[in-house]
Amino acid sequence: MGLWIYLDGKFVNEKQAKISVFDHGLLYGDGVFEGLRTYDGRFFRLRQHIQRLYKSAKAIMLEIPVSMEEMIDIVVKTVKKNKLKDSYVRVVVTRGVGDLGLDPRKCPKPTIFVIASKIKLYPEEFYEKGLTVVTIPTRRNLTESINPAIKSLNYLNNILAKIEATNAGAMEGLFLNNEGYVAECTGENIFIIRENILSTPPISAGALDGITRDAVLQLGKELGMETREELLTRYDLYNADECFLTGTAAEIIPVTIIDGRKIGSGSPGEMTDKIRKAFHKLTLTEGEIF
Repeated sequence: MGLWIYLDGKFVNEKQAKISVFDHGLLYGDGVFEGLRTYDGRFFRLRQHIQRLYKSAKAIMLEIPVSMEEMIDIVVKTVKKNKLKDSYVRVVVTRGVGDLGLDPRKCPKPTIFVIASKIKLYPEEFYEKGLTVVTIPTRRNLTESINPAIKSLNYLNNILAKIEATNAGAMEGLFLNNEGYVAECTGENIFIIRENILSTPPISAGALDGITRDAVLQLGKELGMETREELLTRYDLYNADECFLTGTAAEIIPVTIIDGRKIGSGSPGEMTDKIRKAFHKLTLTEGEIF
């Protein structure tokens, strides 16, 4: 029968889940989204994800027509409707139906839809052996143009970067910002470990304020590491002891080669493994049950 999709106040079968060709989310990428997960029936940091959704909407002057508590309820009901214990949930709010012009004032009502399904970004072997990452030519969006902190539906910057990484034979691409500092990868935040110091680029460098990123910074401290949000160059990455990526869909995945350079021993590191295990434990204990 397929998945049940929440669409503007009701649940419809995925085959009937349709939006207008005049929706500005489709025409112009005008909208925001969030991706979150459930683990064994627990919603991991659901409220943080929904808060970030509303922050993104505020940044683009998109007024979501339901409250945060109502949105949380919609997400929970969507997962339950699909009888899922372990799931990936995509929450999308578009500007809504308008005309062929750009003016958002011509879109009187935003479109809301929620999908609860599964996701697997990388085969399991890469979690055991590590990813190969390459620096891609496309630079991260300037914060003065489309701020990367906004999870907007306009993901062309990331898609072009993903294409360039694929063309280079790598699983992931590394974004640099306009000043040449490391920002993030095409869909994940990046971390390095040097002499028991856990470092990741600051949000101001062009990185998303990741929910998994935040959890890892917390876990690093609990594991006795010094944690830093600091500007990083590729030189810092090449000479790291360990490197890994974080994201809601990817969770935590080690990186073993960047631009042809082996990172550390060339195999996933001991601390990366400890952080992965601590994160998996966190998802099964911290998540809210509704």
